[in-house]
Amino acid sequence: MKKLPILAIAIFFTASLQAQQPSSKEQQEIQQAVVNLFESLSARDSVSLKLHCTPDITLYEYGQAWNLDTLIRRTITMNQSADFKRTNSFEFIKTETDKNMAWVTYRLSSVVYRDAKESQVQWLETVVLAKQHKQWKVKHLHSTLLKRS
Repeated sequence: MKKLPILAIAIFFTASLQAQQPSSKEQQEIQQAVVNLFESLSARDSVSLKLHCTPDITLYEYGQAWNLDTLIRRTITMNQSADFKRTNSFEFIKTETDKNMAWVTYRLSSVVYRDAKESQVQWLETVVLAKQHKQWKVKHLHSTLLKRS
């Protein structure tokens, strides 16, 4: 009988620790920089994409290290499907900042429509951003594929 209140307290503290805290204005700007990167990818817009990345961006995708040229080639140049459409949704887990650097961890879910086929993809990603000229830009992105259907 005494174990029941202890269990209830443990569940309460576990739930409160995992609850996402409201984001500050700076955290929202950092998160928006990540969203902007993916909006550029979805629009297949390499000019906009370059605005949201540092020139020396590194991406770790599918066990490979990519640079900006690889990202553009894989996601824009090679993606010429006329009916392409991609929508993204984010669940931000943690956003931290220290002056001119920021770290963001999030779950990304994307619905991709290409060649008359729809697929859904989910990733767990961590991004490091650098503040350049008062704007947050993605410097590193590490992606772990969780599910593809």
